[in-house]
Amino acid sequence: MTTSESTTAGQLLKTGSWALDASHSSVAFTVRHLGISKVRGGFTRFETDFVVDESGAVSLGATIHLDSFDTGNPDRDAHVRAADFLDVANRPTLTFRATHPVVVAETFEVRGEATLGAVTKPVTLDVEWGGLQEFGPSGDRHAGFSATGTIKRTDFGVGGLLPGMLSDAVKIELEIQLVEPK
Repeated sequence: MTTSESTTAGQLLKTGSWALDASHSSVAFTVRHLGISKVRGGFTRFETDFVVDESGAVSLGATIHLDSFDTGNPDRDAHVRAADFLDVANRPTLTFRATHPVVVAETFEVRGEATLGAVTKPVTLDVEWGGLQEFGPSGDRHAGFSATGTIKRTDFGVGGLLPGMLSDAVKIELEIQLVEPK
């Protein structure tokens, strides 16, 4: 991506705070179980902060509500929400905050910090910009983004080591749609 292409993508975004379109967004994860298969799931409640400044640079962050953990298996979900995994009673959210404003391009990297309870670790997300599109009779413009990253669950004290049971690496996949400020 050349500098002029990066600048053009960022200039397409209206200055201000963009609202999350939660019904067209998702936060998902994949973790290996027993080293032979992948368990997929997600979180059904999350928020974003996405603010475009006058230069086109974006400050961003997100909060995931851990009690919304869902793999489609109620018994497993209850176990993962319990103290020996996510410990939702004491650590209700996972937050992410970019450490610096970013310039939107076709593909770009967001370096930030994720915090779970008292633990904060660096996390890098690889982001693909889906572009802008008018949606609905109001003609609201929506911006779309896909992002991926990997965290180590033991870095955050999730699930102990569990050697051979669960992989330490957890792949995060985000599909985010935002509504342009009025």
